[in-house]
Parts: sequence; structure tokens; C-alpha cells
Amino acid sequence: MPKVVLVATSAPELKGHPTGVWMEELSSPYYAFKEKGYDVVIASPKGGPIPIDQNSLGEGFFVDSAKKFLHDMEAVGALSHSVELSTIDFTSGSIDAIYMTGGHGTCTDFADNPVLKSAIETMYAANKIVAAVCHGPMCLPQCCKPDGTPLVQGLKVTGFTDSEEAAVQLTELVPFLLESKLKEQGAIYEAEPDWHPSVCVDGKLVTGQNPQSSDKGAEAVIKLLES
Repeated sequence: MPKVVLVATSAPELKGHPTGVWMEELSSPYYAFKEKGYDVVIASPKGGPIPIDQNSLGEGFFVDSAKKFLHDMEAVGALSHSVELSTIDFTSGSIDAIYMTGGHGTCTDFADNPVLKSAIETMYAANKIVAAVCHGPMCLPQCCKPDGTPLVQGLKVTGFTDSEEAAVQLTELVPFLLESKLKEQGAIYEAEPDWHPSVCVDGKLVTGQNPQSSDKGAEAVIKLLES
């Protein structure tokens, strides 16, 4: 049975702006993996309760998987008692994929996180799946390949676009613009028009552009796990 660690933010705010995990980006892969019978662990930098971005529960964003999740005692339990990331042994070989969910909270505790950096680099070096959607890829610029070059250098990737960031009016609060940073590191950045699903797969690295890419991102991980 494949084992997947879903990593969500522990941060309820970004420089005073209320945020958290974007619910669809956690609930969609959670159920996609559960339905395949995978062992799914929900983890976060601090462990314990994961804050939810209330905007992700608003009209037009509160998707069916998110509604299902919040009425699912097992799922809510895992969200309320997430595993502290530092307690998971990514060197054991027992974890098949690490999947970083988004929400602007990641701009607070994913972008400069030695524990998350180590987990991703360990998984990538072991030829395991590394996946990240929307603002989940905020964690990637700090990561390196085993040869010391940027992890994303020369790889096809996507993530929240600079224009999507401008549209939600948070350009001034994020530590860096994800699209610009990935390009700066030599990534082959690809994107669809704003708010359209887009997923890139390059080897074992899977990235999704925005919340609308949550289902496709999970599907891409499943395809790699089943291949």
C-alpha cells in the first residue's frame, strides 16, 4: 500500500492577513488517495490543528471534497491532530510521496523551513514523488538536487502565477513571487491562463498552478504511483 504524506501549513496568518490551508488543495488529494486505498498522513510544520483559510469555504470555492472533508470525523480528526513534520522519518524508504498543499499560510512556514527542505531533498534524491500545488511550491526554491543545483533547475514546473497573486492583492505580502522565483532558478515554468487547471510532471516532480489544479495534481501522483 503506497504511503503519502500530505503537508499543510501551520500558519494562520501572513503578516497579519488571515490565512491557512486552502481547503480544496487538501481535501481533493486526501480523498483521491484514500479512494485508492493509500495510507495517507496529514502533517504540518508544528503538528496539531491546521488552520483553514476561510476564503476557501466561501461561495464558488467550497467544493464538494471540502464539504465532505469537514463532515468526515476521521478527516477532521487528522486535520485537528496533524503529525509534526520533524517526527516523520523520510529516510526510511516507507514513504512513497510527499505532497505539499497550498494556501497563503505556506508563505509563512514553507518558504524557509529546514525540516521541509530536508524532507523534500531526501525524497527527491531517493527517486520518490515530490508534489506541490498552488502555493505549496513555495517550499521548492530552498531545495537542491544532490549535486547542489536548485531542485527546479531545468525541470518543467508550475505554481501560482504572478498575475494570480496580483489578482488576490497579496503581491506585497508574499516573501517572493513564485512564478518569478522559479524562473530565476532556471525552471522551465509553464502555466495556463489564470484560474485554469495546469499540472506539470517532470520525472517524479509534480506541480500544480492553482486551486483548480488540485484534482489533476492528485491524479498525476496516482498515475506515477501506479506505473
